Amino acid sequence: MGTGTAPTNSAKPGMRDSLIAAAFQLFLERGYEQTTVDDIVRTAGVGRRSFFRYFPSKEDVVFPDHEQCLADMTAFLAASGDGDDPLVRVCDAARLVMRMYAENPTFSVQRYRLTREVTGLRTYELSVVWRYEKTLGDYLRTRFADRRDGTLRANVIAAAVVAAHNHALRHWLRSGGEGDPLAEVDRALEFVRDTWSPQGTPGGPGTPGAPAEEAEDVVVVITKRSTPMWRVVREVESSIGEG
Repeated sequence: MGTGTAPTNSAKPGMRDSLIAAAFQLFLERGYEQTTVDDIVRTAGVGRRSFFRYFPSKEDVVFPDHEQCLADMTAFLAASGDGDDPLVRVCDAARLVMRMYAENPTFSVQRYRLTREVTGLRTYELSVVWRYEKTLGDYLRTRFADRRDGTLRANVIAAAVVAAHNHALRHWLRSGGEGDPLAEVDRALEFVRDTWSPQGTPGGPGTPGAPAEEAEDVVVVITKRSTPMWRVVREVESSIGEG
């Protein structure tokens, strides 16, 4: 969840798209640090005020869709019903985000390479990842509010979903955007789901290969302290035999 995507270019891109295109053209030609906001607006053919109408800073033009992406994720989770499995819901939210990234592979790969080169962008990216994780965690904490371990469970699952998503995303981006990122994230999220679903709890009911718990017999024998041990053993054996 560390990179966003720019809208697919149209024949007549809007001002926002023009600014994004101009910024990345200059970043690739000159480098991120060497490009100023003035350079971007000059290349896009718009005024400086127009830039800040869409982007609070130069860093924001590198991640143009994160705010909308977070809003979409929040709305998706808020629309969840009480009957929905919260684990499935957060995994579906991660798929929603990956689908947005996959809309423009070229842009996503360019941004990934840029963030690897510029420390400040990597720091910015990590702050955005934290916001995604918080959004998932907030939803899960609400759904697990009646559990004694609800907060811990919510935080760990949210972190696991983000980690699985980012693992699949990085693998896809490192390949240059080759292959199917949605299939990649499905495989990673399946591991999270199998690990944290009630049926998939290690050693718990429904886990493949987990031995079924056998009911244990409990025998209570009431006897005097002076009773010989052989008699106590015989009474226990007798009680078990009767069961």
